[in-house]
Amino acid sequence: MTAFGPEVVAAVLEHMNADHRDDSLTIVQGHAVRRATSATMTGLDADGGDWSAVVDGVPVPVRVPWTERAVERADLRREIVRLHDAAREQLDAG
Repeated sequence: MTAFGPEVVAAVLEHMNADHRDDSLTIVQGHAVRRATSATMTGLDADGGDWSAVVDGVPVPVRVPWTERAVERADLRREIVRLHDAAREQLDAG
């Protein structure tokens, strides 16, 4: 169960999928499935984010946990940025 109301979840998903689709792909590739060719954020809760990634032409659900539990809306941005930064480091390392 999410600690965030449906309006918060919908706003974050809309923002990520409209403005940060490439960042979602980076997160999925760096933390879960390097072969993913696209990723759409589908959900989130206090413990992590959910994406639908396309791998070999097939949609695959992906769950990536936050580094710390998110209890306030501002925590979500912090955690998504942390996941993105860590994914970039992982992908850059090879």
